[in-house]
Amino acid sequence: MDLGVRWTLHGDGRTPAPGAVVRPDERLSWPRTAGLGAQHVVAMFGASFVAPVLMGLDPNLAIMMSGIATVIFLLATRGKVPSYLGCSLSFVGVAATIRATGGDSATVTGAVLVVGAALFVAGLAVQRFGARLIHATMPPIVTGAVVMLIGFNLAPVTASTYWPQDQWTALLVMLFTGLAVVCLRGFFSRIAIFLGLVFGYALSWALDRIFGKIHSSVGGQAVDHWRLDLSGVAKADWIGLPSFHAPSFEWSAILVALPVVIALIAENAGHVKAVGEMTGDPLDDRLGTAIAADGAASMLSTAVGGPPNTTYSENIGVMAATRVYSTAAYWAAAGFALLFGLCPKFGAVVAAIPGGVLGGITVILYGMIGLLGAQIWINADVDLRNPLNLVPAAAGIVIGVGGVSLKITDTFELGGIALGTIVVITGYHVLRAFAPAHMKERMQEQEPLLDAGTSSYDVKDAENAEGAPSRPGAGS
Repeated sequence: MDLGVRWTLHGDGRTPAPGAVVRPDERLSWPRTAGLGAQHVVAMFGASFVAPVLMGLDPNLAIMMSGIATVIFLLATRGKVPSYLGCSLSFVGVAATIRATGGDSATVTGAVLVVGAALFVAGLAVQRFGARLIHATMPPIVTGAVVMLIGFNLAPVTASTYWPQDQWTALLVMLFTGLAVVCLRGFFSRIAIFLGLVFGYALSWALDRIFGKIHSSVGGQAVDHWRLDLSGVAKADWIGLPSFHAPSFEWSAILVALPVVIALIAENAGHVKAVGEMTGDPLDDRLGTAIAADGAASMLSTAVGGPPNTTYSENIGVMAATRVYSTAAYWAAAGFALLFGLCPKFGAVVAAIPGGVLGGITVILYGMIGLLGAQIWINADVDLRNPLNLVPAAAGIVIGVGGVSLKITDTFELGGIALGTIVVITGYHVLRAFAPAHMKERMQEQEPLLDAGTSSYDVKDAENAEGAPSRPGAGS
C-alpha cells in the first residue's frame, strides 16, 4: 500500500532550478528538508499556540496533537496533499460561549469532538458523492456568512476580557502586528502574529521593570498584577507529558459548536484548491479524503483533551514562497511539533502570554477570521443586491454577532453562533424554495435592495469624473 512516505530526490537535493517546484513526492536533502520543516512549525506558531490559550486548553498538548494530526492527514491523503494541521481558531468563540454558561474544558472538548465526527462524516459523503454536495447544501453565501459571524462573535471576548487587562500594551501590540502584516514581505509576513506575540512579550517585561505592577481588570475585578507572570515557567519541567483529560458531552454545548463544521469544510476546500493550483495537479478527488482526515484527527485530539485541528493557510504561504511542496517537510514539521509538545517549560512560556498582548493580537486576528467570510463572497462573486442572498446572511450575522437567543424551553435555548448559522442555512434554502425564478439566477438586472452607494462602486467611473467627490459609504 502506497502511504506517500517515499520521495525521490529533486535535482541535486540543494536548490531547485529557477522556476522549478519541488513536488509533493519529491524532497531536497534531509538537512534542508528538516530546515523547511522547522520553518513550517514557526509559521504556524502564532495561531496554533494562541488558539489553545484562548480556549483555555493546554498549549503543550495542542502542539503535540497537531504533529500527530498532521501525520494522520498525510497518511490518509497518501502524501498527495501537503498540509500542516494546527489548532483551529474557529472554535475560540465556541469555547468562550460554553465556558460563559458554566462549561469546563471537558465540556469544550466533548462538544468539539462531536464536530470532528460530523466533519469526518461530511468528508465521507463528499468522497462518495463529490464536491457538488458541498456546493448544493452550502453555497458561498452560506459559508461566507457563517465564517463571518463566527469571527465577529469573538469581538466581545477581546473587548471585555483581554483589552482591559492592559490597554496601552494592547494598542501597541495591535499597531506593531498591523505594521508587520502590511510592511513585511515573504516568510516574515506569514509569521506576523508570532512576531506580534514576541514583541508584546518583550514590551510587557520592559514595562514591568520600568513601571512595576499594573492596576487593571482581570476576571472582572480590578487588581494589582504583573503584566508578565513567569512564575509558572520556573516551576515547569523541561521534559514531561502534557495534561490529558477525557471529554464530556452536553447537548447545549454541542449545538453551539456544530455550526463550526461549515467553516472547517470551507477551510479544507479552500486549502485543497489552493494547493492544487500551486502544484498544477487538480486535487478535487482528494477533497473528501482531506475533510475526513481532518475530522478524524480532530476527534483523536479532543478525545484526550486537546483542541481541534484544521489546515493552515500560513503554511500555504511558506510553500508559495519557497516553491517546495514536499510532504517530507511536513513529516519533519510533525516531528518537531512532537518534541515541543514534550517540553512543559515551553508550554508554560506560551501560557504566560499577557492578557494585554492577547488583546492587541485578537483585535486583528478575530477581525481577520470574520473577514474571511467576506473573502469567500468576493471570490465567488456573490451578489448581495439579490434579496435571496442578502436577507438570510444579514439576519444570521446580526443574530450571531449580537448574541440574540431563542428560548425553546425553561432549560434550553439557542443563541449566538448556533442560532445565527441555523437562520442562514435554513433561511437561504427556504427562501430559495419560494423565490421567483429570476432571483435564483445571477441577476445583473436585479434592482438592489441596498442603496447603490453602499453596495457597489464603479472605480472606472470614479476615475473618469475629474474632481468628483467620492460617494459616502462607497467601497474601493
